[in-house]
Amino acid sequence: MAAGERDHPEVARRRAQWAKYQGRVEAERLVFIDDTWTRTDMTPLRGWAPRGHRLHTKVPHGRWKTMTFLAALRHDRIDAPWFIEGPIDGVSFRTYVEKVLLPVLRPGNIVVLDNLGTGAKQFTTSSVRSAPNCTSCPILADLNPIAQAFAKLKHLLRKAAARTVDGVCAAIGQALDAFTPEQYANYLKNSGYGI
Repeated sequence: MAAGERDHPEVARRRAQWAKYQGRVEAERLVFIDDTWTRTDMTPLRGWAPRGHRLHTKVPHGRWKTMTFLAALRHDRIDAPWFIEGPIDGVSFRTYVEKVLLPVLRPGNIVVLDNLGTGAKQFTTSSVRSAPNCTSCPILADLNPIAQAFAKLKHLLRKAAARTVDGVCAAIGQALDAFTPEQYANYLKNSGYGI
């Protein structure tokens, strides 16, 4: 399944431009940033039962809490992880960029971002450019390989079934330990980046 806006002429033009560029940049320079949500009521979406039997499981009832996880994907690891209780807002995002992301950038890094509001893109672009010899580049969401890492992360979080904020935070740390450098490289390859 693909987003319908891919057929819009302006989106198609931008996709074609990025496709030409993405093969020319060294993967070691790329830093993809994004955020994802998680909650204290997450449970597995699928399971197995003996043939002819239904799978019965319990799901949480009542109140749950929502958290946000922000991170930067590099060709071999997750970098600049940050976990906050609640949804992300402009102040939180600025704090993330200034206090968590900028300190891990190295000269020559290209910060790649998607799905940010105009103000957040402008702030991130100007902040990243203040780092030595770094730049930023907006892309379309489906070209950002961090989404693949987040999909696996959410699968592992559903299996962990953590029911507290601290439990979810610990589960994220354990889940990230399950990734290998080869998996991160494969996410980039699968999105069309040369490794």
